[in-house]
Amino acid sequence: MRVHHLNCGTCCPAGGRLFDGTSNGPLGHLVCHCLLIESDAGLILVDTGFGTRDIDHPHRRLSEFFLKLNNIQLRPEETAIAQVRALGFSPADVRHIVVTHLDFDHAGGIEDFPNATVHLTAREKEVADGRRGGTFVGTRRYRPAQWNDVSDWRLYPFGGGEPWMRFDAVRDLDGLPPEILLVPLAGHTWGHSGVAVREDDGNWLLHAADAYFYRGEIGSETYRCPPGLRGYQRLMEVDRTARLSNQARLRRLSLDRTDVRIFCAHDAVEFELLAGKAS
Repeated sequence: MRVHHLNCGTCCPAGGRLFDGTSNGPLGHLVCHCLLIESDAGLILVDTGFGTRDIDHPHRRLSEFFLKLNNIQLRPEETAIAQVRALGFSPADVRHIVVTHLDFDHAGGIEDFPNATVHLTAREKEVADGRRGGTFVGTRRYRPAQWNDVSDWRLYPFGGGEPWMRFDAVRDLDGLPPEILLVPLAGHTWGHSGVAVREDDGNWLLHAADAYFYRGEIGSETYRCPPGLRGYQRLMEVDRTARLSNQARLRRLSLDRTDVRIFCAHDAVEFELLAGKAS
């Protein structure tokens, strides 16, 4: 399998380095880190960021609250479908989409790939369809218009699966290679999952999605996170105990194993390193 790292959405919230730990100007820089995997089962997307319909109708598809809070930059060239084409593929080649969770900045491009089967936890789909997950945030984070036209779902139980690196895992996803696993990581949402991908050299990538937001939250015994992102994580969490527990487990995994590369969905520095764009 070959893995491509895509940024399928840029956000520039006010606060600069108080939000992203890096920027010198008044605005921060966050990404929507997605994966495109070439496999014998066709092309596989892990998350989709913002899609073409979000760009065409942002005020219909997205919450005004998050449009303004995150200062979302809706760029056609950053959509997954545009990047699939830029890599020389047809959108019809995307046969599967594995969704970590159904937040607006992860699920916006699903409908751009009508031939794809969409995989996620049953718990996440149930909560998202009911737009639960916090009275105020829950009605704004989930945007059912982003997936209303999807008919081919594969839903999986949350938890209780076979162990992977001391985490539960959902193996044997329908139609997908056995090297791709769902790893439940509740806390940010009720059905939130990471996605583990075993590369050809035997090492693992773990897309931890929104289980953490900043590179300083893993990879060290000490914890670092800019105050803006700390506040945003608290705003979006549904279960603080579960979120912090899973974050601590990821931190431990990052220290104990050299064969697992962990990254989150929104840290631009992590993305640039993995996408080969770091200077």
